[in-house]
Amino acid sequence: MKIRSLAAKFNLVFLTVSVCGLCAAGIITNSMLTANAREETLQHARFLMQASDAATRYSSAHVTPLLENRLKFEFLPEAVPTFAAIEYLNGLLKAYPNYSYKQATLNPTNPRNRANEWERPLVEQLRRAPKTAELVGQREAQAGPALYIARPIRITDAACLACHGKPEDAPATMLDIYGRDRGFGWQLGETVGAHVVSVPMEVPLARARTLLTTYMLSLLGIFGFLFVALNAMVHLFVTRRLARLSRIADDVSLGRAEAPVIDTRGGDELAGLARSFDRMRTSLSSAMKMLDE
Repeated sequence: MKIRSLAAKFNLVFLTVSVCGLCAAGIITNSMLTANAREETLQHARFLMQASDAATRYSSAHVTPLLENRLKFEFLPEAVPTFAAIEYLNGLLKAYPNYSYKQATLNPTNPRNRANEWERPLVEQLRRAPKTAELVGQREAQAGPALYIARPIRITDAACLACHGKPEDAPATMLDIYGRDRGFGWQLGETVGAHVVSVPMEVPLARARTLLTTYMLSLLGIFGFLFVALNAMVHLFVTRRLARLSRIADDVSLGRAEAPVIDTRGGDELAGLARSFDRMRTSLSSAMKMLDE
């Protein structure tokens, strides 16, 4: 089906360009908002990781030295900086049940720190690549997609081997609590586990979807307004004047003397066309008078 109307052709071009623009804007905006949601989630995960590091450093510098004499007679898990960091983060995350922090270890002293099925590959990867400082990835959790950060737990202090080297070298009070079967045989420089923080992406993604919907509806409203405004302008300044000029041309071609005067006001192209047509009309009228004589 051929489109004969100039306004219809204009509308078709405008709608085609608008649809392409809306699709391109939607794709680009969605990509940017998703990337921003991921970065926001990653910042939350890094904040938790830094909180763990801060708790570990504080316990090592201020708590453990105060308990040195007591540790000679009694093993206190709270004096271990990593234990203190875990307890601190677990207390903090009670208000955020979908967040998680774990010192996932292949051969831990405390069974709660044993790496599970999705944490074990991260630890193995960090063991195979000792120079890797951090792993970042996405996984599917029960609450939806989650972003995780994994950093290696590496034995860099020989003092750690006093409790994790040979069972016979470990404090007897520690063996009374945890036994002799777990958490031993570690080596200096070995990567024994990973600090793993997992943060859900559902809230940032939901916010991104809301922003995308609002943006697209606003853009659609703007395109709708432009569609109406441009159609009104085309009708007032182009198609209406062309239709009037066409009717006058029909009247002149049929020799009707009562054909209305052509409006030649204005400085645009249509006004120039009207003046040219008016001159042609005058010339044609003069020629017809000469023939009548």
